[in-house]
Amino acid sequence: MAERIRFHLDEHMDPDIARALRQYSIDVTTTIECGLRTANDERQLEFIRAERRVIVTDDTDFLRIAATTSDHAGIVFCRRTVHSLGDIIRFLLLVHEVYAAGEMAGRVEYL
Repeated sequence: MAERIRFHLDEHMDPDIARALRQYSIDVTTTIECGLRTANDERQLEFIRAERRVIVTDDTDFLRIAATTSDHAGIVFCRRTVHSLGDIIRFLLLVHEVYAAGEMAGRVEYL
């Protein structure tokens, strides 16, 4: 069986998203829980690489990073001010259901 996606929510994403995903037994961490709240983007990138986690972010800096390297477990980019929490949660559930971790590597998905 293919390895399942594990998510990491950056500090801009509502922690209620993590709580909802955990109700579906999805492995998810948050920047705040991991003590990375003040960490720069490079440190966040190191963390998601080491942990092989798909970052969920509203930070366009990660789009710039993705344009220069595919050395990451995946990026889900969504404007949290444009989408409801329900929309974000449903999209992440879909991504989790459709992709295996290896298929998401180096990829950017947009909501």
